[in-house]
Amino acid sequence: MMMKTIALMGLMWLGFGLSASAQEQPEQSKAEIRFEKETHDFGKIREGELPSFEFKFTNVGEEPLVISRVNVSCGCTTPDWTRGPIPPGKTGFVKATYNSAGRPGAFDRSVTITTNAKTPVKVLNIKGDVIPQQPNEPISPSSQKPSILQKDQN
Repeated sequence: MMMKTIALMGLMWLGFGLSASAQEQPEQSKAEIRFEKETHDFGKIREGELPSFEFKFTNVGEEPLVISRVNVSCGCTTPDWTRGPIPPGKTGFVKATYNSAGRPGAFDRSVTITTNAKTPVKVLNIKGDVIPQQPNEPISPSSQKPSILQKDQN
């Protein structure tokens, strides 16, 4: 009786192993993202400026590329990106805008992109050096977003 139980358990174990290996593996995506540049150095910028950079990419794969998520390393960086599927051979962008207000000194921030590409996660970097604002020095109006507290003067 003991031998039959052991033999039966061995056959069951073998059967489970074979059925697990026979299951189809998920097919790897054929979308592929290639950036022109993965790091951008703004150099020296004045405190209060809002520098932006667009990282341009091409879908060099064989299927449409979809960006499902873009995460930034801190709230001082605002992302924007191409929404919707990017067909093979077509281009898109991931834009990073850095808010330097109240952040003098060197910075190095990451922008993490999640896609359906063969390599699903890609990290881009922006860096620079914020020159502190001098006391009583106005911030250039062209470099700052309008305040939500300002009324429309039209």
